[in-house]
Amino acid sequence: MTEKTTSGWLRTRTWVLRLDLFEEDDTTRVHAVLDTGDNRLESRTSSRRNPHDPPLPEIGDEYAAGRALVELGQQLLRAGRTDATANDSAPHS
Repeated sequence: MTEKTTSGWLRTRTWVLRLDLFEEDDTTRVHAVLDTGDNRLESRTSSRRNPHDPPLPEIGDEYAAGRALVELGQQLLRAGRTDATANDSAPHS
């Protein structure tokens, strides 16, 4: 959405992030999807509980989800670099 403000134009966007977590035995897997409206990025990560640690599933959730978000962040940075490079080499009028 773009709207006029007193200082100029304001552009707002909504990006949708979905994290699906799957737990099986001592492993938590995450499938993360970021939909920007223009692009869709996906990450699949996992974490495994140390057999000497007590079984606390929320810790595995946090590790696996954190890894998925880091991977999505890296993908976003790569996409930004690629787009910036393409923009720099594009002819400007």
